[in-house]
Amino acid sequence: MQDGRVFRTVLPAGVADYEFVRDSGLARRLTERGWLIAATEVPRDTVPVDGTPHAYVLEHPRLAVQSYPYEWSFPALKDAALLQLDIQLEALAAGVMLSDASAYNVMFDGSTPVFIDYLSFRRYREGEFWAGHRQFCEQYLNPLLLTAYAGVPFQPWYRGAMEGIPPALLANVLPVRRKWSWRVMTHVVLQASMERPNANDKAAAASKLQLPLASLRSMLGSLRSWIAELQPSPNRPSIWSGYASDNSYTTPEATLKRAFVERFAAAERPKVLLDIGCNTGDYSAVALRAGAGAAVGWESDAGALDAAYLRARKDGLRFLPLWGDAVNPSPGQGWAGSERQSLPARMEVDAVLGLALIHHMAIARNVPLPAVLHWLIDRAPAGIIEFVPKSDPMVQQLLRLRADIFDDYAEERFLHVLQGRGEIVETCRLPTSGRLLAWYRRH
Repeated sequence: MQDGRVFRTVLPAGVADYEFVRDSGLARRLTERGWLIAATEVPRDTVPVDGTPHAYVLEHPRLAVQSYPYEWSFPALKDAALLQLDIQLEALAAGVMLSDASAYNVMFDGSTPVFIDYLSFRRYREGEFWAGHRQFCEQYLNPLLLTAYAGVPFQPWYRGAMEGIPPALLANVLPVRRKWSWRVMTHVVLQASMERPNANDKAAAASKLQLPLASLRSMLGSLRSWIAELQPSPNRPSIWSGYASDNSYTTPEATLKRAFVERFAAAERPKVLLDIGCNTGDYSAVALRAGAGAAVGWESDAGALDAAYLRARKDGLRFLPLWGDAVNPSPGQGWAGSERQSLPARMEVDAVLGLALIHHMAIARNVPLPAVLHWLIDRAPAGIIEFVPKSDPMVQQLLRLRADIFDDYAEERFLHVLQGRGEIVETCRLPTSGRLLAWYRRH
């Protein structure tokens, strides 16, 4: 990135494949369908030479949100997997192959997945195996199967194993009855056998086998049909997916809260809004319709996260809900701890919503109230933060099995911290619950 613009260079070693794909018309067709991010060739001197001189410089549009597959909802990872397979099938028709199947080659524009790696495309070689098969399974298929067949949310495991879930480990988790499926046997159990000691010879021999193009297409099509059918297990734990219809608000209070968010978004008109603890996305949707350009949500409950994504996709919202815990967000990781940036570091936002949130951080997770507020205010120059009093049923539920040691958790303290960091533009009291919404602008 340079001055807010996104560039990619094509080195001499990649020129032949790049020109073949460009001249075939494949890249243009994929871009027109919205499957591939747009690219414009710009003068080579746009990007300074660092080492080997580059042959081409491509400029891409900048997406509002950068996300990683371990932060996606189940249906988002599924949509990204289907996009990868659709692109590979379309590419084969043009004599082109994808050199890998990395899930990090997909980003989201709102709730729409888009492929971003132009240099993954190369000429197809007659009879070759799909080189990306194992990577596709580890980064797409296996996480989906973990949730669909074992009822385990994939995000925590995936975040801890950045390159995906190995087949040998997944095979240990799946119920025995699932392993008798021909598909699981082919894509998981057989792959797991290649990881055993002395399996290198088998893997090397398999890699030398020829796979006719028709067979490759059939395998990709079968994999696509299988993934399209997958759904999260009903046994997957989810606490908050029904919160929007089961909470301590009365209907008039919910109306007041939506109107307050609407006024805020219409006045601030943020290019990107961050909704922390977004649940199913109710208030992100309100803000987007009132003037926000795009929204990204953080939600740690997998069921609520799925519902938020499906809602965004159904309604065509520029809203991407991500799996994220405000007390333990995705850290910087990978090579030198910076290959994948932390979730907060990637969020360049103009406004933040912290609704029905701070009691979970301050009481359930023992973060001092001032620290919670400073962290929220640091996220964006303007926002709405909701104070939930101790008398609220949700707070009482958090306190039912523990002593109330939270002396600084009080509305006066809440307002004092906000006033020390900026201007309180407007407040809104929810009369029945006693909750207070505060719209701030940071100094």
